[in-house]
Amino acid sequence: MKKTEIPESDLPKYSRRTWIAMIQLVLYSGLGYAGWRWLRKQPPDGGILGGIPEPLRKGLEANENLFTRYYDQHRLVKEYPQSKAARDVRVNGNIGQDASFATEPSWSLTVQKTNSEILDIKLAEIQRLPKTEVIFNFKCIEGWSQISWWGGVRLSDFLKAFSLEKESTFKYIGMSTPDTEYTVGIDMLSALHPQTILAYEMNRQPLVLEHGAPLRLIIPVKYGYKSLKQIGTIYFDNEKPADYWAVRGYDYYAGL
Repeated sequence: MKKTEIPESDLPKYSRRTWIAMIQLVLYSGLGYAGWRWLRKQPPDGGILGGIPEPLRKGLEANENLFTRYYDQHRLVKEYPQSKAARDVRVNGNIGQDASFATEPSWSLTVQKTNSEILDIKLAEIQRLPKTEVIFNFKCIEGWSQISWWGGVRLSDFLKAFSLEKESTFKYIGMSTPDTEYTVGIDMLSALHPQTILAYEMNRQPLVLEHGAPLRLIIPVKYGYKSLKQIGTIYFDNEKPADYWAVRGYDYYAGL
């Protein structure tokens, strides 16, 4: 069979722009790969924030500084009518939860004051404070969200009621489950936000174990992993308190 030759005039021709684009693709791919190799060789960040390469942590901390600089205590998260609240509220995570701590009167909240005094506060004492409800779109870092309805006491009101004004001047507030397995650290500005509450109700019913009974944090200005379930201890510090997810590479600030 005679081989058919394709005339040179019929061969595809590439424009100068196409060649430039191809060269750029190769160049940027090489730079990206080199950057990835360099990042993998960087040491992890140390201390309570260990877990990810230090350059990534510095990037997260730069975001935190930016969020903090423009933080507005009067900016409220959007709230919804009761009719929009989910009846079947999604359960996500059970780290540190223990059924033996879930029922009152066996439970009490431990508050470590800065003068070494320890407060043991019963649920009934918290429930006597002015009640606040918040219905908002609870957002999880995993990508889902759900409108949910919570009731409890503003954290700012709680601190005033138990003479913790001095403690509220610290930069951070730390919380942990009774077994200390799950810990969170919250910047004090966000903790004092008017929509941040110590919640003991969901849909006007007492919390169940799966949702953090008998008392949990609800902080709408943060992603859900900061809303600690089944609070056992509260403490205060000017350095960042231990945080379960930050150690595992997550953003410490977690602001929305």
